Amino acid sequence: MMFLDRQKQSKNPKYILVHCTHGHNRTGFMIIHYLMRTHVSCVAEAISIFAQRRPPGIYKRDYIEALYSFYHEVPDNMMIACPPTPEWKRPDDLDLNGEAKQDDDDDNGDPGPLHNESEDKVITNDDVLGDEVPYDQQEALRVLCYRLLEMPLGRGHAHFPGSHPVSLNSENLQLLRQRYYYATWKADGTRYMMLIMRHGCFLIDRNFSFRRVQMRFPHRSLQGLQDMTLIDGEMIIDTVPDSGLKRRYLAYDLMALGSVSKTRLPFSERWKMLEDEIIQPRNNEKGLERGAKSNPLYKYDMELFSVRRKAFWVLLTVKKVLKVFIPSLCHDADGLIFQGWDDPYVTRTHEGLLKWKYPEMNSVDFLFELTNDNRQLVFLYERGKKKLMDGARISFTGSHAFEFS
Repeated sequence: MMFLDRQKQSKNPKYILVHCTHGHNRTGFMIIHYLMRTHVSCVAEAISIFAQRRPPGIYKRDYIEALYSFYHEVPDNMMIACPPTPEWKRPDDLDLNGEAKQDDDDDNGDPGPLHNESEDKVITNDDVLGDEVPYDQQEALRVLCYRLLEMPLGRGHAHFPGSHPVSLNSENLQLLRQRYYYATWKADGTRYMMLIMRHGCFLIDRNFSFRRVQMRFPHRSLQGLQDMTLIDGEMIIDTVPDSGLKRRYLAYDLMALGSVSKTRLPFSERWKMLEDEIIQPRNNEKGLERGAKSNPLYKYDMELFSVRRKAFWVLLTVKKVLKVFIPSLCHDADGLIFQGWDDPYVTRTHEGLLKWKYPEMNSVDFLFELTNDNRQLVFLYERGKKKLMDGARISFTGSHAFEFS
């Protein structure tokens, strides 16, 4: 796609030729994927565009069903979507050996419609979600994220820009008294930012790597789709009684909407915008589809995960959150997050964003031991086991200060 964008600006453009034996089924399958990610937003329109340019278009039902399945859509009428086999395509054509001919447009292969992953395997937090993104496109998306976050581009633009909390300690504890804070639970899941584009959504992990997932985020007006919108959240797996494991994305912040950065707005406004502009339009559209007499045009239940806004509460309710809410969760939680209600979105380490973990869940990276014979030992915790660091020493220069040598 980036190659084609560059050719549009070139005085001597180059072209990409896409073809199979007859140039209908496999060719159409590939070109329609391109149209869906660049020009149009529904499969029926893309199929129609290709059929007009290359009559009769895709005529094998398997390919059309695979396209609708991949984009989680349902055709109004499959008989209309799938034209009859053209007359020139005779099933009794024979080769020199007197056997039926096979070609790229009429093979025994399967374009592979997608299935809901929960039906096929046990899901875990370690699962790799979505489709791989080409290197050039990933670089362009990284630049876009930095622009949406109003971050300067430089040599370090390959680093994950998401906001990181710091541990609650005796020094920053005063912030909870001085400023207006809200609290939420610290879910034991996987951190992802999500870049919502008209032609698809991208999960962004802590390595600043992108994976494309097929999701739908309609505008608030339900006319058109969100584009160049950036949100933050975490992926969890709920164990739902009588339903099994359900993957869910808990969105807790919004940094850009429709290519406009919102990082300077207070968290209270961004959090409200997340519900009004992202979550509620999806719920409204799903409600309209459930109430429709005909089949829905888009099947939300085929998405890899559902999306919810994460809840926040005033500090006065923290005791209830710990004693009542967290024990009732369908997924694990290991502490609390304290979010400044009036804070802007701060990229990378945010000294005002605080985390507290249950003491038994705090991770230990290094361990210092003083033996009975006054030997000082330093261990590195690696995969849950202590590994002695030969030659490492610790010297205490004050009651609290220390240095490694």
